[in-house]
Amino acid sequence: MEQYNCTKVHLPLIGESAPEFEADTTQGRIKFPDDYRGKWVILFSHPADFTPVCTTEFMTFASMEKEFEALNCKLIGLSIDSHYSHIAWLRTIKEKIEYKGMKNIEVNFPVIADVKMEVAHKFGMVQSAASDVSPVRAVFFIDPQAKVRAIIFYPASLGRNFQEIKRALIAMQTADAYKVATPADWQPGDDVIVPPPGSCGAAKERVEGAQREGIKCLDWFLCFKSLKLK
Repeated sequence: MEQYNCTKVHLPLIGESAPEFEADTTQGRIKFPDDYRGKWVILFSHPADFTPVCTTEFMTFASMEKEFEALNCKLIGLSIDSHYSHIAWLRTIKEKIEYKGMKNIEVNFPVIADVKMEVAHKFGMVQSAASDVSPVRAVFFIDPQAKVRAIIFYPASLGRNFQEIKRALIAMQTADAYKVATPADWQPGDDVIVPPPGSCGAAKERVEGAQREGIKCLDWFLCFKSLKLK
């Protein structure tokens, strides 16, 4: 009979409620989602402290924290290392590491000490094909209603693109606010896609009234409009 690992990987799906948890962090104990109601959250994992790729990522995220705060978004980091290991690593980053002009970087967002891998398993961050003992590089975008909105996974060798993470957050917030979609390579300020009409009559009206409504249609199902973003 085929044997199965008793520890099942559960990956929350887009649109599902993010798993609830309580955890000790470098900023004290947190309770999710209660402590983050009304906020967007980016929860991201890294394989271990004192690793080179993770060090560059934490410095970049920390340097951008105010940019994410301005977007009503909180950052939460996670690895299976201990609380004391996290503190030692973050102190090393602040006191010794300079990268791309960044130095004396203080990491103020909470970093979860997930020694028992409880949170990592809830979010499917530990994947046996990659490693049985450490989480992969995962990024979970969670909205103010604590729903999972997007998930990105990276291999251990690949550092994350933090401008893309910020762009994705702004795109989802824009889609929610204006009931639109964003096209390929969209950047804040670019035209957005108007949802396609749901009937033949509506499609005809859309095309005929497009110019009057400030909409540019390439065809009945693909129409754009501009937004005045803050």
